Amino acid sequence: MRTLFLIAIVGAFTACEQTEKPKTVSQKPEKLVEIKDGHYTEWYPGKKHIKYEGQLTDEGNREGRWNFYSEKGNLQSFTMYVDGHKNGHSLVKYPNGKVHYYGEYANDQMVGLWVNYDQNGHKTEKVYE
Repeated sequence: MRTLFLIAIVGAFTACEQTEKPKTVSQKPEKLVEIKDGHYTEWYPGKKHIKYEGQLTDEGNREGRWNFYSEKGNLQSFTMYVDGHKNGHSLVKYPNGKVHYYGEYANDQMVGLWVNYDQNGHKTEKVYE
């Protein structure tokens, strides 16, 4: 009886040791940035919607209009660039789609009239830089 009991105990431990562990499948990280013919596109995970997009100079600097989108694909903001520097108009929206603020840059500095709005679309202030 004691021998049968010991065989059962040893068998139980041996069975536990022989259980295969589930193999984890290694996945390649998702490539979320694409650059083709100087056009930069960055995607949200799952690649259903674009996060950022715009042109690059041959040196890799931002050029022209750069757009930022929400995870649902709605335009949230844009800023104009010249050779990697903010130059020109910029506009930022609230998540509800209404304008938050807009204005203009010159060599990365805010210049001129900048207009801000509350979330209901009412002007809250004007800033002169």
